Amino acid sequence: MQNHIRNFSIIAHIDHGKSTLADRMLEITGTIEKRKMREQVLDQMDLERERGITIKMQPVRMDHTVGGTPYVLNLIDTPGHIDFSYEVSRAIKAVEGAVLLVDATQGVQAQTLTVLEMARASGLTIIPVVNKVDLPFAQVHETKDQIAKLLGVSHGSILEVSGKTGQGVLELLSAVIERVPPPVSDYPETRSSRTLIFDFEYSKHKGVVVYGRVLDGSIKTGDLLTFCALGESFTVLEVGTFSPEKTACDSLSHGEIGYIVTGIKKAIQASVGDTLTHKHDKLPPIAGYQEVQPLVWASIYPEGQDDFVLLRQALERLKLSDSSLSFEEEASGTLGRGFRVGFLGMLHLEIISERLKREHNLSLVIASPTITYEVVRTGGEREIIYNPALFPEANDIEKIFEPWVIATIITPPEYLGDLMVMFHEHEANVVGIDLFGDNRNEILLEMPLRELMRNFFDQLKSTTSGYASLSYKLSGLREADVVRLDVLVAEDRVAAFSRIVTRARAEREAQDVVERLKNLLPRQMFDFKIQGKAMGRILASRAMSGIKKDVTDYLYGGDITRKMKLREKQKKGKKKMKAVGRVNIPNDVFLKVMKEE
Repeated sequence: MQNHIRNFSIIAHIDHGKSTLADRMLEITGTIEKRKMREQVLDQMDLERERGITIKMQPVRMDHTVGGTPYVLNLIDTPGHIDFSYEVSRAIKAVEGAVLLVDATQGVQAQTLTVLEMARASGLTIIPVVNKVDLPFAQVHETKDQIAKLLGVSHGSILEVSGKTGQGVLELLSAVIERVPPPVSDYPETRSSRTLIFDFEYSKHKGVVVYGRVLDGSIKTGDLLTFCALGESFTVLEVGTFSPEKTACDSLSHGEIGYIVTGIKKAIQASVGDTLTHKHDKLPPIAGYQEVQPLVWASIYPEGQDDFVLLRQALERLKLSDSSLSFEEEASGTLGRGFRVGFLGMLHLEIISERLKREHNLSLVIASPTITYEVVRTGGEREIIYNPALFPEANDIEKIFEPWVIATIITPPEYLGDLMVMFHEHEANVVGIDLFGDNRNEILLEMPLRELMRNFFDQLKSTTSGYASLSYKLSGLREADVVRLDVLVAEDRVAAFSRIVTRARAEREAQDVVERLKNLLPRQMFDFKIQGKAMGRILASRAMSGIKKDVTDYLYGGDITRKMKLREKQKKGKKKMKAVGRVNIPNDVFLKVMKEE
């Protein structure tokens, strides 16, 4: 049976047609009936279908017969956006081969290089494929030249397909069977089993559901299994495969990809990369995955503190299905209790926020995203800071270090001039510019991570009319010239509005946030100021006048001293309110400020 199994993944840059190609494979193999077909059938979430991007990897089992021999093809469709590259790395570890898909209208892009590097590092068999060959403006020969040079292969080994029309897809399935090796067990004679966990799901009725690749032995309903790293044991309630819906079966054997229902309803700390083995007959655990490091942090609070527990449960369940998510509890004097959440990028933050709102019906306040800094205090003590409100005062800081990235950009040459201006604005250093095929350049950059997260990707697409592509990786820490910008409302610092900015841009940022707050904050019964403060001085200030109320409006006639007494009483009341100085900031103001940013 194992000799007739092929496990493979489709990897590519975003928008190169992975999900559409997967649709045609499902159609041709008869995995899904034509009447049930729809576009992006493997994209299960509404968000994926709305945005036209893959967010979660999705496994599916296809039965395909070639030359009278039946084969089992286990495909894992993967995302293309760099924020979800951890999904790709996990999928790659569970398969033996990868279809490297390149759009004939765009050629090799930056993320193509990144996913190819991952696949090579895992020792996968690479099948190069040119997609969208049916389009009238497809540059098939030029794209093949780029792939041939990249992989060191001949034009004849590069397949041509159209995910839209189905052209060449049958030949691709045959190539997968011919080129991708069947799974090989390290312990072929064992009665025990080892399963690599590459994903989780939480079901209200079934509890934690494990997505795994069986590397050795087999698993069936009723088996007693153990998470090696976690140490938790459970009895298997159900096993099955993806077709693409979950389909129960008698057992999962060596080489197969499927799901295992654990029945565990509580929140467990199990992680992807863990190994499942039989409890009383354990095989050594698998090496697993490299732990992911968040690049961006943001504080998330429920609009009402009654929803705090619900927010915790929602994050715990999302972490099961998205292991790149990390969070810890924190408290704000203004917003109450919430969580400091780590993300792989700004799109990742946006998607998780939207899922919390849609799937768990939560109303949220999301503070300004920031990155991690390493601060050396004047006494020599080093401290990792990822919350701007906890940043030390300027006189207590000796040095600040921030993460930098090495970025690769592939772009047509006519945009180089505009890009250089943009790079200067984002403090990026151009390391080198090389030719990349016909009529394209490859630019190598070094830049601070904080600048990459400051709308760099959106500006890149805007500047190049969508033709440029970007990939990046961390390159270590460098000294930073940044300061903490505080916002004072009635001379009280509002921690939720604090942010870390470069010294050169501190004044502009202060003016922007003060102006936004002046337009959003409701007037109070007394006069107060909104101020932006950094480096020990006020950089921007706007005054808010108090609400005027005529306390003598209901009086008419009589002695003037009656009105004078009421006005004096009002004056004393306003003076007392101003001394207390507490400005009530509605939650929707926090939300609007974050949305505008």
